[in-house]
Amino acid sequence: MFDPTVFDNLKVAFENELYDMDNLDRIIDITGRKDVLDFAVMSREFSVSFRLAGSSDGVTAELVLDTSLRDLSAEILKLQGEKAACSLAIRFYTEVGADDADARCREIERCIADIWMPDDSPVQTLSRVYGENNERYRNQAELRFRRRIGEEQMEDIPELIEHAVRTLEALA
Repeated sequence: MFDPTVFDNLKVAFENELYDMDNLDRIIDITGRKDVLDFAVMSREFSVSFRLAGSSDGVTAELVLDTSLRDLSAEILKLQGEKAACSLAIRFYTEVGADDADARCREIERCIADIWMPDDSPVQTLSRVYGENNERYRNQAELRFRRRIGEEQMEDIPELIEHAVRTLEALA
């Protein structure tokens, strides 16, 4: 019989919460989902992208849960002193104008800091397609958590997703 890993259990918990907010509560629209097993390094990554329900402003969030071979083997083999846990990141995507990118990025950083109070500032990456006559950059603001999560943090999932929704509202 299949014994689900911590990764599997967290993935299902995130899916349940997010899909309820999409299908039942109509707070968000899920715009993408990935469930990847990388055979080269035996790692797993799960991500769900979403935006505010009915929104067309281009502001989206992506929740990314990942685990490595070391994490999986520690759990499956019940290695002494190793704790089964996963890494978590939340990415927010928006566009910023080329002429006010610095000011807008500071505003985005402040917005995320006010809502999340993170240990580390989010990492913002600006990009655009070379050659396109476009005065806008795509901004990816990634918030990584130092603390790895396990099944003990499952009760924090609704609050974490509520923070993500509040961030989407603030960035819109």
